[in-house]
Amino acid sequence: MKQGFFEITENVPLTENVYKMVLRGDVSAITAPGQFVNIQLDGLYLRRPISVCDVSGDCLTIIYKVVGKGTAKLSQMQRGSLDLLTGLGNGYDLSCAGDRPVLLGGGVGVPPMYLLAKRLLAEGKQVQVILGFNTQKEVFYEKEFRELGAQVTVTTVDGSYGTQGFVTDALKDMDYTYFYTCGPEPMLKAVYRASQTSGQMSFEKRMGCGFGACMGCSCKTITGYKRICKEGPVMRKEEILWES
Repeated sequence: MKQGFFEITENVPLTENVYKMVLRGDVSAITAPGQFVNIQLDGLYLRRPISVCDVSGDCLTIIYKVVGKGTAKLSQMQRGSLDLLTGLGNGYDLSCAGDRPVLLGGGVGVPPMYLLAKRLLAEGKQVQVILGFNTQKEVFYEKEFRELGAQVTVTTVDGSYGTQGFVTDALKDMDYTYFYTCGPEPMLKAVYRASQTSGQMSFEKRMGCGFGACMGCSCKTITGYKRICKEGPVMRKEEILWES
């Protein structure tokens, strides 16, 4: 984990309430897709955890949804610097992917799939990506994944774009060796039940400190309680114990 200041170079809307921000600074602590940063905002006590979308040179890209006071404030910032904790979380293990991994992202679970796809493609994998949204107006980053060279399927719950249904509806027709996913818990549960292989799941949970000190984001696994911010946010399919 490192703390440092990052300069804002871009902050633009991708949809009505989803924004892309590009920051410049020391990204050396970010070593794996699926890690996150924790952002300090003036006037707010708790930092805001945001997953890493991409790292290139000294530039860090994050994509976030405006859901409260912190992200609303973030969306209004066009210049200046931000205090970040970087290199948080364990990230995805690429060594398990096999030849044809499938990546499933739902809503704001899509961004961490981008750096993961980029790294897997660089290793010569045949990457399949399923992006899930509620409706066409919420779709983002389809073009960017295609430009990487991934095979992309978009699903919308209302059928207004792509395949109608959920990411699991597209998954059943896929030939894959392993899965990686990030999204809301109901989606993760559905992928857990529908998947035919082992895989890794990144959990979204409210965090206090973001680096394992407060124990506020613990979850139960087959080996005991783990902190989403420290031992996670990525968990292997086989270790997860779902709450009823």
